[in-house]
Amino acid sequence: MCGIVGYIGENNCKDILLDGLEKLEYRGYDSAGIALLENNDVQVIKVKGRIAALREKVGTTAAGKVGIGHTRWATHGVPSETNAHPHQSASERFTLVHNGVIENYKELKKEYLQGVEFKSETDTEVVVQLIEKFNSESDDTAEAFRKVIRLLHGSYAFGLIDKENPETLYVAKNKSPLLIGVGKGFNVVASDAMATLKVTDQYVEIHDEEVVLLKKDSFTIMNLDGEEIEREPYTAELDMSNIEKGTYPHFMLKEIDEQPFVMRKIIQEYKNEKGELKLDEDIRQAMKEADRLHIIASGTSYHAGLVGKQLIENLAEIPVEVHVASEFAYNTPLLSKKPLFIFISQSGETADARAVLVKIKKLGHKAMTITNVPGSTLSREANYTLHLHAGPEIAVASTKAYTAQIAVLALLAVDTANAKQLKLDFDPLQELAIVANAIEALTDQKEAIEELAKDYLGTTRNSFFIGRNVDYYVCLEGALKLKEISYIQAEGFAGGELKHGTIALIEEGTPVVALTTQKDVNHPIRSNVQEVVTRGANALIISMEGLEQEGDAFTIPQVHEALTPLVSIVPMQLLAYYAALHRDCDVDKPRNLAKSVTVE
Repeated sequence: MCGIVGYIGENNCKDILLDGLEKLEYRGYDSAGIALLENNDVQVIKVKGRIAALREKVGTTAAGKVGIGHTRWATHGVPSETNAHPHQSASERFTLVHNGVIENYKELKKEYLQGVEFKSETDTEVVVQLIEKFNSESDDTAEAFRKVIRLLHGSYAFGLIDKENPETLYVAKNKSPLLIGVGKGFNVVASDAMATLKVTDQYVEIHDEEVVLLKKDSFTIMNLDGEEIEREPYTAELDMSNIEKGTYPHFMLKEIDEQPFVMRKIIQEYKNEKGELKLDEDIRQAMKEADRLHIIASGTSYHAGLVGKQLIENLAEIPVEVHVASEFAYNTPLLSKKPLFIFISQSGETADARAVLVKIKKLGHKAMTITNVPGSTLSREANYTLHLHAGPEIAVASTKAYTAQIAVLALLAVDTANAKQLKLDFDPLQELAIVANAIEALTDQKEAIEELAKDYLGTTRNSFFIGRNVDYYVCLEGALKLKEISYIQAEGFAGGELKHGTIALIEEGTPVVALTTQKDVNHPIRSNVQEVVTRGANALIISMEGLEQEGDAFTIPQVHEALTPLVSIVPMQLLAYYAALHRDCDVDKPRNLAKSVTVE
């Protein structure tokens, strides 16, 4: 994820850009930059690192009445000052910032830009060089901008400066968020309203495949054919909690979209100065010494624990048991000589988990907490803590904390395997980076998933989720998300268990969501789908790229097979969200539920 801020007006915009980028830093923080236009001259200032470093480099004298800023998380090209935005054309006439991914940039570069010398490794530089090329043919920047956009495949939010047209800031978007902010004697553009709320509370939506010509006292919205579109501003009436939500209608949707950032944050936090995976030495030693692990969790965290069990057993070769926290204290299993207990809790305040912690401490056993709140009770009272680094999660239905839990469990499994000198076939930090990009691609397909939610879940009272292997665990979580916020009765099952009783509930039109991401069970789960379809079920198949077949409803990007739960859950989260939304449910605060369960 990346963040954009732009300004055109009567005042020096340096501080407006820097302040706005600080608000958007959660979207990307490996590099940042601004461009300031003053007296037909553009000053570009970029750094590798955080906004604080950019602010220091910009200094006090930089000025411009037109400007664009960007905070980046690398997708094309390593984090560096050269690859940081803004990017300029060969003549430095055009300066561009960009969020998103241009899928066909290599093809465009080869077809149109032979002989052009590139400074960066980014897809963004291809776009700005194309704008210059097409502008040289027509000397119409707006038309050149639209012409380039028509060629692009992928997602984008653009802010463009043409130093020979200082009265206009050129803006466009597709599948990446961008808003116009309307002021008196100025206008702004931002990825999120929270970036510019200090200067205006009047905002105008930009829809996909629209171009905006932003001037200091007006704006013109047009489609890619140049036809103008009228759209009135709205007032952003936000209290502090709404500011955290930005312009998202619900915290849950915002938190789903934040999952790529969380993956990247986890990568950053769990690597050493050499870029290698490194956990605390005491945790590594405790894992090596344990003869059995007991994961204690509830709800969504329990489902993450089931995935974690498979990761740890397959990678680190340590036996793992997963327990529902509320049952363990009253039905404690026989324990081995050197067990290690792992408590998974978003809040770190879950009462039934703490009851287990108290009990096992009395027995003299060691405990580790995996939590989003380092100073929480479970964290303070356990021997060790692994932090999720997911940021505050406000919606009751957990999304980003769940994927963070699985990611951290995967790193724990790999770190332990490394400590035991077991040979593995993948680099977890690299694979998590691929996962982050895959999740981002999925969150760009909200409209398609919303249609699936309406088609399959619109009027139903009950539904089933089926999968095999690790997909079964994901189906448990997918069913939980749906029942939590839409109040549709939803149950997750291992595909082979259907015929052992549950298939009796299948009738004409019953929605059955089937997941297939594991090659060895692709055919068996499809056989289970056929069994329910024969009995009238309305089957929605979600498949991994490479396993897809004609008739599948949705395909997710391919990632390492061990990490598929991190991406396969995303369409299920969005299915639940849109099912609840179209039933007028309170998405963030579903009935009878609380975010942190602090009573048994």
